[in-house]
Amino acid sequence: MSLLEVNDLSIQFGGLHALEHVTFAVDSGEIVGLIGPNGAGKTTVFNLITSIYPPLSGEIKLDGVSLIGRKTHQIFQSGVSRTFQNIRLFKHMSVLDNARVAYHHRMKYGVLAGAMRMPRYWREEREATDRALELLDLFNMKPLAEELASNLPYGRQRELEIVRALIGKPKLLLLDEPAAGMNPTETHSLMDTICRIRNLFGVGVLLIEHDMSLVMGICERIVVLDYGQVIAAGAPREIRSDQRVIGAYLGVARAAGKAT
Repeated sequence: MSLLEVNDLSIQFGGLHALEHVTFAVDSGEIVGLIGPNGAGKTTVFNLITSIYPPLSGEIKLDGVSLIGRKTHQIFQSGVSRTFQNIRLFKHMSVLDNARVAYHHRMKYGVLAGAMRMPRYWREEREATDRALELLDLFNMKPLAEELASNLPYGRQRELEIVRALIGKPKLLLLDEPAAGMNPTETHSLMDTICRIRNLFGVGVLLIEHDMSLVMGICERIVVLDYGQVIAAGAPREIRSDQRVIGAYLGVARAAGKAT
């Protein structure tokens, strides 16, 4: 049984079939790329997994348990975390507090314990801080813990989003264009970091990305969408030579160096 199972997933908006009969899986500790031209339905897949949209039909399972019908916060509590195309940090909060805020679902102390500063309050707040600092250190951001998030360079803000997504100790990490806006040096560093995260925490990673050097460099398998349908799935070497993929997507990437 795979960590994530997406079976026969479909959704439409008005008369537009955004996804039709999409099926794929992600195993624990596996890095899978989800690629395709703009408008192919990639982010819609993420929105269905995280219950932002309900599917028209199909099934989504995490560890064999259906996610259909659950609320977004329940999906997060089940072990699914994500980042977004557009950075969604609390710009006027510190780096540390941006990381800590995602730990709230693990805190069990009540209003009274918080107001009275009871031992449980201090214990859980310390756990949240320690977890945040552990992950910031992994990203070499610990010295920036008290810096405002708005003062970070763009690439660092992207990394802080990933830190925040990892705070809740997810089983599955969804990364939506994590290298967007990064220069080649930052992208290479990000590739190393994603692999290190997988190795250290054993999470499954499903990522959407237009940078083919990143996708081909770290993904064990790749799923290709075009017009809301899976047109190919397999190892990077298979995808690179697939004529359907070349025609729909990678042909543009080869000519331009990075898909648009």
